[in-house]
Amino acid sequence: MAQISSNNGFKQCSSHLEATRTKEVDKEEALQMEAEALAKLQKDRRVTDNQRGFELSSNTRQKAQVYNKQDYDLMVFPESDSQKRAVDIDVEKLTQAELEKLLLDDSFETRKTPVLPVTPVLSPSFSTQVYLRPTIQRGQWPPGLSGPSTYTLPSIYQSTYSSKQTAFQNGFNPRMPTFPSTEPIYLTFPGQSPYFSYPLTPATPFHPQGSLPVYRPVVSPDMAKLFDKIASTSEFLKNGKARTDLEITNSKATVNNLQVSPKSEDISKFDWLDLDPLSKPKVDSVEVLDHEEEKNIPGLLAEDPWDAVLLEERSPASCHLERKVNGKSPSGATVTRSQSLNIRTTQFTKVQGQISQKDPNGTSSLSTGSSLLQEIEVQNEEVAAFCQSITKLKTNFPYTNHWTNPGYLLSPVTVQRNICGENASVKVSIEIEGFQLPVTFTCDVSSTVEIIIMQALCWVHDDLNQVDVGSYVLKVCGQEEVLQNNHCLGSHEYIQNCRKWDTEIKLQLLTFNAMCQNLARTAEDDKTPVDLNKYLHQMEKPYKEVMTRYPVEELLDSYHNQVELALQIENQHRAVDQVIKAVRKICSALDGVETLAITESVKKLKRAVNLPRSKSADVTSLSGEGDTSKSSSSGSLNPENPVQISMDQLTAAIYDLLRLHANCGRSPANCAQSNRNIKEAWTTTEQLQFTIFAAHGISSNWVSNYEKYYLICSLSHNGKDLFKPIQSKKVGTYKNFFYLIKWDELIIFPIQISQLPLESLLHLTLFGILNQSSGSSPDSNKQRKGPEALGKVSLPLFDFKRFLTCGTKLLYLWTSSHTNPVPGTVPRKGYVMERIVLQVDFPSPTFDVIYTTPQVDRSIIQQHNLETLENDTKGKLLDILHRDSSLGLSKEDKAFLWEKRYYCIKHPNCLPKVLASAPNWKWANLAKTYSLLQQWSPLHPLTALELLDSKFADQEVRSVAVTWIEAISDDELTDLLPQFVQALKYEIYLNSSLARFLLSRALGNIHIAHNLYWLLKDALHDAQFGARYEHVLGALLSVGGKGLREELLKQTKLVQLLGGVAEKVRQASGSARQVVLQRSMERVQSFFLRNKCRLPLNPSLVAKELNIKSCSFFSSNAVPLKVTMVNADPMGEEINVMFKVGEDLRQDMLALQMIKIMDKIWLKEGLDLRMVIFKCLSTGRDRGMVELVPASDTLRKIQVEYGVTGSFKDKPLAEWLRKYNPSEEEYEKASENFIYSCAGCCVATYVLGICDRHNDNIMLRSTGHMFHIDFGKFLGHAQMFGSFKRDRAPFVLTSDMAYVINGGEKPTIRFQLFVDLCCQAYNLIRKQTNLFLNLLSLMIPSGLPELTSIQDLKYVRDALQPQTTDAEATIFFTRLIESSLGSIATKFNFFIHNLAQLRFSGLPSNDEPILSFSPKTYSFRQDGRIKEVSVFTYHKKYNPDKHYIYVVRILREGQLEPSFVFRTFDEFQELHNKLSIIFPLWKLPGFPNRMVLGRTHIKDVAAKRKIELNSYLQSLMSASTDVAECDLVCTFFHPLLRDEKAEGIARSADAGPFSPTPGQIGGAVKLSISYRNGTLFIMVMHIKDLVTEDGADPNPYVKTYLLPDTHKTSKRKTKISRKTRNPTFNEMLVYSGYSKETLRQRELQLSVLSAESLRENFFLGGVTLPLKDFNLSKETVKWYQLTAATYL
Repeated sequence: MAQISSNNGFKQCSSHLEATRTKEVDKEEALQMEAEALAKLQKDRRVTDNQRGFELSSNTRQKAQVYNKQDYDLMVFPESDSQKRAVDIDVEKLTQAELEKLLLDDSFETRKTPVLPVTPVLSPSFSTQVYLRPTIQRGQWPPGLSGPSTYTLPSIYQSTYSSKQTAFQNGFNPRMPTFPSTEPIYLTFPGQSPYFSYPLTPATPFHPQGSLPVYRPVVSPDMAKLFDKIASTSEFLKNGKARTDLEITNSKATVNNLQVSPKSEDISKFDWLDLDPLSKPKVDSVEVLDHEEEKNIPGLLAEDPWDAVLLEERSPASCHLERKVNGKSPSGATVTRSQSLNIRTTQFTKVQGQISQKDPNGTSSLSTGSSLLQEIEVQNEEVAAFCQSITKLKTNFPYTNHWTNPGYLLSPVTVQRNICGENASVKVSIEIEGFQLPVTFTCDVSSTVEIIIMQALCWVHDDLNQVDVGSYVLKVCGQEEVLQNNHCLGSHEYIQNCRKWDTEIKLQLLTFNAMCQNLARTAEDDKTPVDLNKYLHQMEKPYKEVMTRYPVEELLDSYHNQVELALQIENQHRAVDQVIKAVRKICSALDGVETLAITESVKKLKRAVNLPRSKSADVTSLSGEGDTSKSSSSGSLNPENPVQISMDQLTAAIYDLLRLHANCGRSPANCAQSNRNIKEAWTTTEQLQFTIFAAHGISSNWVSNYEKYYLICSLSHNGKDLFKPIQSKKVGTYKNFFYLIKWDELIIFPIQISQLPLESLLHLTLFGILNQSSGSSPDSNKQRKGPEALGKVSLPLFDFKRFLTCGTKLLYLWTSSHTNPVPGTVPRKGYVMERIVLQVDFPSPTFDVIYTTPQVDRSIIQQHNLETLENDTKGKLLDILHRDSSLGLSKEDKAFLWEKRYYCIKHPNCLPKVLASAPNWKWANLAKTYSLLQQWSPLHPLTALELLDSKFADQEVRSVAVTWIEAISDDELTDLLPQFVQALKYEIYLNSSLARFLLSRALGNIHIAHNLYWLLKDALHDAQFGARYEHVLGALLSVGGKGLREELLKQTKLVQLLGGVAEKVRQASGSARQVVLQRSMERVQSFFLRNKCRLPLNPSLVAKELNIKSCSFFSSNAVPLKVTMVNADPMGEEINVMFKVGEDLRQDMLALQMIKIMDKIWLKEGLDLRMVIFKCLSTGRDRGMVELVPASDTLRKIQVEYGVTGSFKDKPLAEWLRKYNPSEEEYEKASENFIYSCAGCCVATYVLGICDRHNDNIMLRSTGHMFHIDFGKFLGHAQMFGSFKRDRAPFVLTSDMAYVINGGEKPTIRFQLFVDLCCQAYNLIRKQTNLFLNLLSLMIPSGLPELTSIQDLKYVRDALQPQTTDAEATIFFTRLIESSLGSIATKFNFFIHNLAQLRFSGLPSNDEPILSFSPKTYSFRQDGRIKEVSVFTYHKKYNPDKHYIYVVRILREGQLEPSFVFRTFDEFQELHNKLSIIFPLWKLPGFPNRMVLGRTHIKDVAAKRKIELNSYLQSLMSASTDVAECDLVCTFFHPLLRDEKAEGIARSADAGPFSPTPGQIGGAVKLSISYRNGTLFIMVMHIKDLVTEDGADPNPYVKTYLLPDTHKTSKRKTKISRKTRNPTFNEMLVYSGYSKETLRQRELQLSVLSAESLRENFFLGGVTLPLKDFNLSKETVKWYQLTAATYL
């Protein structure tokens, strides 16, 4: 029978057949045929062991089965030369005897390959069941190949018993079709994703009523006639009832008298015809309903279907038996082939889908096909479609195409404007083979690389006409990358870096063939089929591994062994316990999912084992030797053993669970056939509903910490809720085998399915209510009162074929709470995410709901002219269109914009705003939206990037966006890859245009492939989308070729080794760390001995070994490693990188990416701020690699060379630079680099809100380039010191930096250059506000702690001031510069960090409080005692806000002239507070009240405070000498640097006014003059080279009038700039209400004056400008020479 089950030869038929009933045979004929069949059996019985071998799995051993004689199958048909076929037989002419003879013919139908269906098992614990149908064709799935497959399926008959309907758990009552689908069904298997499907084989449609479907064999119409006639030969079906193989193992057949059943015609005649036993569903348990007749039923069953022919007929009573599988009516009886195959029928997973193949010797053997457990590892239809798509994509990139498959890396290119300006020539050194010395020459940076190659070849060849210049490349020395021949030399990043660092440009001339091309794809790679799983085995999985075939198979083996043992021994109690333990292990392997059926079956089994065993139940063997010819007219079947029944039910429940796990519900697309109705979604009026059944696999930690649980169910589209979220009831945990949460609750969204967009997502968020009585957690107080979100899972309501989700789904909610129960703690080593299994039941209607795309009439073009609108409407529309982002649009703005959308078509960049304003995305409105999209002009790739955000879920919109983005260059794409990788999360389905775009670009560019690999690998840790990234990563590894794949795996191994070393060093004690490092690095060195390896940071760098002696570690908290490697290129320098563990580097990656993009924007506009861009890569959770910038030190290290208070001194940075740049020319160059790079850092750190800035994360290169490191705080999330922000200034700009910028202590024109650079850079970035907001928005789902929602982008939007003009932004940023430069908080922060880094063991001995504004403490012994002190006057100041400063007049003993110091009210208060700390028991004078009603910084308040402060000082100085002469008081009155620079020093109060004299006026003023909206804007920018009579620095300010002006109403003036000849103002003076005609008759009079406190202000120069000379329609920016003009 093994051959029959393998080679039955029946043709598959796609049409639905009806049984053709033939003439019934009478009883005598039937008995005669049975007797003949028995005689034939006894005569020809034999066993062929080698035909019984059965291969149970693809990679496991074959198990040879040996069978006893009594197990022999009547229907073994040995092969012969005869080829008689069923289709050649005239069935109508056959007599019954001829038919029986035909069946016993050895040559009948031996050469056909069968399709072995699955035996389904039912469980009532699920509201909907799925049964697997016959599986795949032979040869479609070679081992290891996970590509798409063709499925061939047989038809099935609907059982006559399955008409009874059973209501769904949530009340939905589906009706099943008569003829189910024959299409393949792809079933969901649990993976890491909450909803993405995993592969399985086809299944029958749902049978919600729980009936058991009966399969019909695959037959042709002729074969059907033959089978029908065979069926009429016996009442076989009633006698062919089989038990499980557990009962009939080693049993013998016994023949009893048979009786004809009068009900036989009610059963399909095909039900018994088990030519292939595995095509029949089995019944694992049988219950007798008619207990009154139980004693009359014989207990002996046929061990083999054909043995049933030899049994005597049963009594009529047996016909009234109704069998129930787990309490539900089956659809038919089961006959098994367990004896002939000698395998367990319950283990259908091991035999289902096996396919017979002939070996070369002609013997038949069973090869591995697709068992249920194997199918778990096969992919589902969505993954198959993706795989097929990638296979097609791969064919577009043949290995023979050199442009897309060069095998080496191309040097990145950055477009730079004004590249041909000053210093456009560079010196190039080129190594040429055969030349001892390199060829050196000077060339222009604008020359193409091809021209440089030709110049180099001139040294080698006399006649270039004989040389193919195109076959040569210029390789970068020390790196495995080549310059791009068609780009200019200066556009390459390598050349730009050489010019930036002022290093020699070293290149090597090579031919294509001489280049190392080990990363190129080969012909073998092109032939290798795409396999998404083959190369993922070496990937480190951040989550718990899902169920695999082999462990489950072993557990099933163990279970069946325990069951057999339990049924064979007398004392069953212990054995049953072992069975239950085996069941628990199986459930545990399936993520702790324990169904209701298993729970009930286990209870039933425990009850059954305590019942007295019936003697009749002990008869477990059937006799088949010699007695079969003796027929008796009487006999009965013994009643079933209760333990046996319970075991069978338990087995059925286990396989139910296995199937559900592999299945996760019916995929509706599989049943969309002609016999199944399809309904379009837009016509479906039913409301969305589903049942939340339970959550399985609950951690014991949760049980102790949480009291109740509930789910929030939300429905979203475009990132917004479609309806108010619904909360489930709150329930606790239940415990059977495992803990579970059971809701069994129907959720109904009051929204019709017709209203659902295609991309609608259902989100289920699990919350836990903390157990208030639990004190196990340290935060068991107020923080524990609110519910905690434990995890979230999302599910698309329409699958990728656009069918509405239905059936039971197992959704996987990933959580790290199992390993990290306490919030805020760092995950332990070996961090693994675990998952909770949510069981959700969707309705299963009799029809499929499909979402169809509306048809768009492409002939209709609607485009309206904006000029036809009324002025107000037009102005409002233009105002909305000119906004930088759609973030700030109100509902009214959106409604207005959508209404006027056809007027916007000529403004292409506003498309994202228009689409974001669409009122909804319902089916009825899609045609209009798609029509608009069709008419729209293509967007710039960076603009189209916004359409990949969560706001745009529509597949058509995203597909069009990707089409537009395809125009992006490879180098730009490389810069933006992190955003594209995150955007994959917003794709609804796996096989998206975005995924295909990324893989196609990776196929054509190794840089992209390399970066994409590391980004995808890092994204595997994502709890919700890890599985999707795994598929894309598998595709990348599969299509990238063997060379690239091996290189990436080497890099992965290197990172793992370095991670292990870093962990060991970090955990070691301080003194032992160096020893641990050296020892551990030996293992890394052994890795390099076997192979060279490219650097994960930069694939162009190839390392061949470690320089272990140079390896070390840094002393910061994370203890990162400094790894030094030897460059494999002998012309290259050593490679130095930092490797960190314990810190999440993804935020650093993002900050550095933003800074790099800013730098490229500046370069593109011709502004080179000489930024230091270093690489950073996160290589896994909390670990990564950072490039080390050579010849650089932290500011702290530089400052502490001048003592712990070095941060308060002005000269350290300048002197450090001069040390490395001794000549004046070198120092000027370094200072210039500092000015430019400092300006870039100020803008970048402010825009990105980079905080926690201290002198240990700001670095300075010896060449003068300043740069920031360590971006752990950004987007304005400041480091807190208690309740105070440590970052008080907008950005870091200290006086020692200003010292380098100015070239000394006094402000110079170089500071004006710095301010201009800052403002220019700021305004260039502002123009790209939308780009930065989009890039950051796309990173929101990445899981960065400080970028979690759209609200976090508010900081950047506010910082960029998108609605202001450039002039206003310039003024704004100038004020920020002043604020930062005047901030003592920054220096104090640096000082505190110096103290912390010195790691003092305690406070210094003189731990008295010091004043924050004084760098050190002074005493009266140094400065002299004070005779008199008083508050002399007060001044108004701006820094940048208005405030008052008080001038304190001090006369000391031995001094004739008084001195003056300047103190604020806050500084007076600080003195009083700290005196109170030092002298707590002394009575100090009362201090003036700080609180003031109304405004604080006004003249009246200052005047009042002057009197109060004077009184306070008199009382203080007349107090005890211990107080009045303490060091704190002396320090307060000690002159500071600012006091020496302040006005009025060394000037007597009675000095006369100064009047200018001719010839002493000098300098120039820079103005910006513009006119718009009836307003004249005068921006006073800078003044330079002011001249004074006495040579002292003035305090300049600017005053303007519009003349004529008799009443002086047009007076405007700027703030005062202190003690400078080169002031920067950047202040706007505004004249409103003037028409252009009026202004043409006016003159602008501008005067520069110096403000003096102790005498009159004096004139420094002026200029008069007739406004008629200006073109007021555009801005004029110009320097004007100051003259001695008269002034008002």
